[in-house]
Amino acid sequence: MPLMRLSRLIALASCLWLPHASWAASQSLIDIYQEAKANDPVLASAGSANQAAQEIIEQAKAGYRPVVNLTAGATASQTDLKIIGTQNPLRGGRNNFEGYQSRFEARQPIFRKENLERIDQSKVQVSIADKQYHLAQQNLMLRTTQAYFDVLLAQDRITLIDAQKKAILSQLQQAKATFEVGTATITDVNEAQARYDLVVAQELSALNEMEIAKRTLQAITGKLPDHLASVREDIQITPSLKSIQEWQEVANQSNLNIQIQQETVQVSEKDIEIARAGHYPTLDAVASYLDSYSNGGQNGFGGDLTNATIGVELSMPLYQGGAVSSRVRQAAYNRQRALDDLQNALRQTSLETQRAYLNLSTSIAQVKALEQALKSSQSQLDSTKLGYEVGVRTSVDVLNAQQQYFSANRDLLQARYNYLVNIIRLKTASGIVSEADLQDIDQQLAKR
Repeated sequence: MPLMRLSRLIALASCLWLPHASWAASQSLIDIYQEAKANDPVLASAGSANQAAQEIIEQAKAGYRPVVNLTAGATASQTDLKIIGTQNPLRGGRNNFEGYQSRFEARQPIFRKENLERIDQSKVQVSIADKQYHLAQQNLMLRTTQAYFDVLLAQDRITLIDAQKKAILSQLQQAKATFEVGTATITDVNEAQARYDLVVAQELSALNEMEIAKRTLQAITGKLPDHLASVREDIQITPSLKSIQEWQEVANQSNLNIQIQQETVQVSEKDIEIARAGHYPTLDAVASYLDSYSNGGQNGFGGDLTNATIGVELSMPLYQGGAVSSRVRQAAYNRQRALDDLQNALRQTSLETQRAYLNLSTSIAQVKALEQALKSSQSQLDSTKLGYEVGVRTSVDVLNAQQQYFSANRDLLQARYNYLVNIIRLKTASGIVSEADLQDIDQQLAKR
């Protein structure tokens, strides 16, 4: 007996533990984001591009470092010389001789205007690459948040459709029963059947949308989501926002697209200076050492030569067919294009910030309005059911009230998700989104 009681207790404990284990396995937004950081190919590509860009500075500095070359060679020759004339002192006939030559040369740039400008330009280019990587991180936060709540919305839609299907099925069965006893018309049965068939079709569509939403998230994290933490019922809604002008000022100062384009203008200005450097002289320090040996030659004698030289070399371009002037004009046009792109970035950022701000403001108002609408729909549904029971309402009225209630419930859930996503969208447009913002949203989730 004690053993049986003990096994029952263990079985009971196991049953109690299993749901708890499934709750503990639910993933929050931060959990999904950490997976996305580790597995998202878009972010990985941006990281590789950033690492590659770091080498630009070293390559530019190399233009002002010594260049050292060593060349060497060996030869074996065979000559066949015929002497014409008796006064020629050379000996004719066939001769074989060998030789070798090695040359060591070092060149240290002293003044090269183009290389100096490239060093300054490379620093700006690396700064752009860093900002592009940070921009990819910000976009990942937004993409992950949007995909996360798309999955939740798809799951909730299936849950609501299932509840609606059960309610309509109950109404259909009741309509059939009342029709059989003669207290209802066939119209009530047909109406309930039509509603039921429609909700079954909607369920199929919802299941398909959920699979698509899951695979969209899988494309970011590398695996299908299992149990996602849902939004709490007592979600905290921000009562008010800063003015739209304040958000636009923040965006103008912090948006990475604007900063990238501003630095692109700087790069194009350096391109102009690099092109103009084609008119500047270059000055190098040059040192060389030559070792040459030959044990014979066509003239009948060889040689053993060593030669060391050191000096400076000045090169002054005089005329290059107008190519330098053409490159200067081309760089000036590219600078104007960069300025036009900067203006476009400013306008697009302003538009995105305004759109995100208005969407967030609207979602705040929608959540409050739909919470009240859901309460009203619930009251209407209860009243309609009561009226149907006492005979003052029809089954069609009940179906309409049920439809309105489930629609209000669905719209409220979507408005809550839109509110949370729009927070990240506004901060992304302003350029200030961070992991701390995802953690704030995580506090709005019901972790089980």
